[in-house]
Amino acid sequence: MIAPVIHWYFKQRFEDLQEMANKAADTQELLFEYMLDQGVETAYGEANQFKAIKTYDQWRKTVPVASYEDLKPWIERTMAGEQGLLWPGEITWFAKSSGTTGNTAKFIPISYESLEDNHFKGTRDILTVFCVNNPDSNIFQGKGLLIGGSHKINQHNARSFYGDLSAVLMNHMPMWANFKSTPDMSIALMDNWEEKLESMALATINEDVTSISGVPTWTLVLFKRILEITGKSNMHEVWPNLELFIHGGVSFTPYREQFKQLLPAAHMRYVETYNASEGFFGIQYLANSPEMLLMTDHGIFYEFMPLGGKPEDAVPLWEVKTGINYAMLITTTGGLWRYSIGDTIQFSSTSPYLFKITGRTKLYINAFGEELVIENADTSIAAAASKTGAVVEDYTAAPVYMTETDPGHEWLVAFSTPPRDLQAFIHELDEELKRSNSDYAAKRHADLAMKMPVVRALPAGAFQQWLKQKGKLGGQHKVPRLCNDRAVIDDIISTLQQAV
Repeated sequence: MIAPVIHWYFKQRFEDLQEMANKAADTQELLFEYMLDQGVETAYGEANQFKAIKTYDQWRKTVPVASYEDLKPWIERTMAGEQGLLWPGEITWFAKSSGTTGNTAKFIPISYESLEDNHFKGTRDILTVFCVNNPDSNIFQGKGLLIGGSHKINQHNARSFYGDLSAVLMNHMPMWANFKSTPDMSIALMDNWEEKLESMALATINEDVTSISGVPTWTLVLFKRILEITGKSNMHEVWPNLELFIHGGVSFTPYREQFKQLLPAAHMRYVETYNASEGFFGIQYLANSPEMLLMTDHGIFYEFMPLGGKPEDAVPLWEVKTGINYAMLITTTGGLWRYSIGDTIQFSSTSPYLFKITGRTKLYINAFGEELVIENADTSIAAAASKTGAVVEDYTAAPVYMTETDPGHEWLVAFSTPPRDLQAFIHELDEELKRSNSDYAAKRHADLAMKMPVVRALPAGAFQQWLKQKGKLGGQHKVPRLCNDRAVIDDIISTLQQAV
């Protein structure tokens, strides 16, 4: 049972969240004015004429939408020790983030404001929502397992430090939080993922773990190693009081069945979050709904650009509509200005502002006009697996163009439990894709524009092997689910063939 003092705090904070949800548009308008005032004091604001801007419409027409490459020169100068370039406050910490296939790291500036008012505030609000929705919870009786990244804190120079986001957050956690978390920081921040996995498994087996935070992919890897060591059949035999898994980073849909098998207790709860190195954006808000609430008073001003639209088509929160795929732009207290986060979301409600993540602006397949997004792929893979007795560990897909062979899609699917009949799995996958995406269905009609998808079944651990070859094993690294070209899928195939 949650202690009375803790319960009182979360109840009060939940009332604040409800007020935020009810006044989200007003909060964003005030935040826009605040961000503009702060930006005037920066070199970036001077270069982009912030002083002349009075309204959102002027902002939209004057300030460019920025990619990381656009902001990179400003960030590099900040890392070298210059201040007041992107944010008027001092910035000495940077969250290192990188793509799965790219070799170029991104360094996201972390100011004191973004750390306190965004990342830490968002983390507290996860517990707020969970505890209010589950007043009989006992998560504070045990410890929280943090499955973070695999980069220790590095000193760039005398003035700046960097690590992946989890390392930066762990480095700034209050001392009391360390007593309620596991494993020890010496393990949590280890560089070598395989050594870290083994050390984490051995260090946590005998702990009373009541909650876990991590990416589903790597959490499953840890679970399987712990079961190998202990000889237990499921994780509740190891941690009987485990009741909460906080997840994000990838869609949970393809992993849901695996977690049900490994965590069969009826008291198990799951909370999805939407956070990244760039910021903390959303929390699963309602107990019986997967939709997330947009965090509108957490130091981020949001804009939304219809997928396929132009920067001048962007709208603020108070102008969004439900049912439209938007690319999200953020302006943060860390010094990111109209930054394209690379994700697409769709609002299901504007009172409050509830949304779901629909994909990535760069992770989709539209080789034949099928406009396949990750949401379609995740739900279809999960349904096909369920109907054929399979358990999917991970997957990726890419187009097969007419110049190569029959046009269509090729899927690489790693199974921890193979389907009873692979051809039946392929048939169900195709049918589910047709049901979830009318454009795909139209292109598949009579096999005219696209043929039946090709599925290559891979053994469990195949994608981990590829990530290891790329130096991307562990942490926040993940396999890109959909690509509109064959660069990733051909590299995976080549790497796995060479390993045979």
